[in-house]
Amino acid sequence: MYNLDIYKRRMNRIREFLSKSELNALVVFDSLNTIYVSGFFLDVEPWERPVATVIPIDGEPSMILNELSFNHYRYGLEKGAHWIKDVVFYDEHPRLTGRRYYTKDFPFLVCKMLEDKGIIKGSIGFDVDNSAVKSFVKIHLPRVEVYDASWILREMRLVKDEYELDLMRKAAELADYGLEKMRETIEIGLSNVEIGHKVSYEIAREAAKRYPSDVSIEVSAGFTGTGPEGAMPHGWRMPNGRRIQRGDTLLAVVGVRLNCYWAEDERTFIVGKPSEKHIKFFDVATKAQECGISMCVAGRRVSDIDAAALKVIEDAGFGDYVFHRTGHGIGLGGHEYWHDMAFNHRIMKPNMVTTVEPMICVYGFGGFRHSDTVVIGEDKPVVLTKFPKNLEDLTIPA
Repeated sequence: MYNLDIYKRRMNRIREFLSKSELNALVVFDSLNTIYVSGFFLDVEPWERPVATVIPIDGEPSMILNELSFNHYRYGLEKGAHWIKDVVFYDEHPRLTGRRYYTKDFPFLVCKMLEDKGIIKGSIGFDVDNSAVKSFVKIHLPRVEVYDASWILREMRLVKDEYELDLMRKAAELADYGLEKMRETIEIGLSNVEIGHKVSYEIAREAAKRYPSDVSIEVSAGFTGTGPEGAMPHGWRMPNGRRIQRGDTLLAVVGVRLNCYWAEDERTFIVGKPSEKHIKFFDVATKAQECGISMCVAGRRVSDIDAAALKVIEDAGFGDYVFHRTGHGIGLGGHEYWHDMAFNHRIMKPNMVTTVEPMICVYGFGGFRHSDTVVIGEDKPVVLTKFPKNLEDLTIPA
């Protein structure tokens, strides 16, 4: 599970950011950020049962959780899976005796926790906009100013540590396994929804063999589109009952998440002997992706990835078939910052992780896209997903 040294490093880094920004505390509400700072895998949705982690610049952090999470938290604490020991629970339902706080009291609890930590004046940061709590702070802690501090954890989550990279490597291995099962399962006459569920089952079974306990496992397998519907980057009401036909292009996608860290793996399969038209678009999409991957090196700009891939497509005369960005950040979120690759000119650092997935969308014919999960390397890219992308391996005999 989580390493205590990782937790200490993260807390120290947060406090460095707080000091530079002259903030007395960071209050975390977002579910993925909560996992990142506490090790606690949320079993609730914060919009329904809000949670908070208060991290002061001095002193130990504390959490506010709904009582639904009580046994979950207790079990994890016994297993050494959580980092934060000081937790306040509010009630899920009214009590006739021993009344405590309810959901409606959540903003008050955040203020009380800040006050208990001596934060009654100065500035604090929120990781997301929370107008209800912010309004309550104005009333109950009038000398405290609230600022947007979403950038702190965004910046920290951008660069992965050894624990995160290890999970993403393992997830990528399972994703490659899933694409192999996808290749074995595809056949004319089967619907895309059937294939997706069959392959998801195979990945889940294999994942459970490799990680029989203490690792959360999520798998997703299917297609973003099949046949002409594949020209839509996210398909037409997918998954659906459309059956595989000879001549189809199939945009197969596998996502695997281990302990909340994702790897994404996509390939374009062709059913039956590829036509010249298939080959033309397939080859350009493959070359574009490889050129995009080649830019995944420290010192390059994020936008260089998109520009390199797009140049290949435009030079081939297919620029009008591009309606899809070349990639996005990935980690705790399947899609996370950066989400604006084409317009993001920041310099990349080692151990940032991105997908690279340029796409050619040919309306009425199909879509062509491979996606890999790639670590930004010091001298060269580190591609975590390794399933073949040559035409021979991705052609389904029919």
